[in-house]
Amino acid sequence: MNRDELVKTAKAMVAKGKGILAADESSGTIKKRFDAIGVESTEDNRRDYREMLFRTAEAMRNCISGVILFDETIRQKAKDGTPLAKLIAAAGSIPGIKVDKGTKPLPFCPGEVITEGLDGLADRLKEYRELGARFAKWRAVIDIGTGFPTYTGVSTNTNALARYAAICQEADIVPIVEPEVLMDGGHDIDRCAEVTEWVLKTQFSDLYHQRVFLEGMVLKPNMVIAGKKSPKKSSTEEVAEKTVRALKDCVPASVAGIAFLSGGQSDEEATVHLNLINRLGPLPWPVTFSYGRALQHLPQKLWSGKAENVVTAQRAFAHRARMNGLATQGQWKPELEKVDMAA
Repeated sequence: MNRDELVKTAKAMVAKGKGILAADESSGTIKKRFDAIGVESTEDNRRDYREMLFRTAEAMRNCISGVILFDETIRQKAKDGTPLAKLIAAAGSIPGIKVDKGTKPLPFCPGEVITEGLDGLADRLKEYRELGARFAKWRAVIDIGTGFPTYTGVSTNTNALARYAAICQEADIVPIVEPEVLMDGGHDIDRCAEVTEWVLKTQFSDLYHQRVFLEGMVLKPNMVIAGKKSPKKSSTEEVAEKTVRALKDCVPASVAGIAFLSGGQSDEEATVHLNLINRLGPLPWPVTFSYGRALQHLPQKLWSGKAENVVTAQRAFAHRARMNGLATQGQWKPELEKVDMAA
């Protein structure tokens, strides 16, 4: 592996004031989101929607360091014939690719799943690199409920993530390592902190044993936050403090950077938490975002599949990207939400 190239790419992915756009929704996921806005999920509509985002020059040049693509998208061309990956690169951003194959139930572990996709991964990475990808993403899903997660559920997923990361680095592709502890349950913030620390400590042990080069990877963790069904809600300050504590206890300083997932938080909530986390610095690593829905929700709704709505949707995307870019530096303020959108 080319360590210098991996370090250069990883550093660019977590560059100051920028973050990652997760545009890697599977066909099933984007269909649900298109259904919600009354748009048919055809290949052309998916292409048009994502091209709209990638052509938002203000956001792409100033606030988006990289874009995670789905297999279909990295092969698509814009209406003018330019490959979408080249469109992203031309805007000064780095194309990336989701390489996992989704989850399946984990045998003998009710309520838990395992992410698949290791078979043939090395060959797929070679092709993706030729198509322009310089980093990859693999998501493991850890749910919290009665009797789980179990040791089997955690260790099986973190081991697969570590193996994926090693295969990526061998192919000179930076791995985003995403062990997501879901916020779907009724657990409180302390239970989330407990499971998050367990998952992260296990993850970095497995990365060590797989000989993964930490300076050439980016961690994509959840924030420490109470489950959506929990009757006990936490303040934004508590979320930031407990998230930072868990990361400092578990994540080596040599990791290139941390790019949080939004995990079902609202658009502004994800920005507020990211901002407060960065205000608790200085931190051992650059801390940024790798948001999907928290960047796309409003632009998608405003677009609604209509060409006449493109400029308005792009303005909303640029605004949300700018707000998160400020949050990566601890410079976001509530009043900027109204001022920027009125401009």
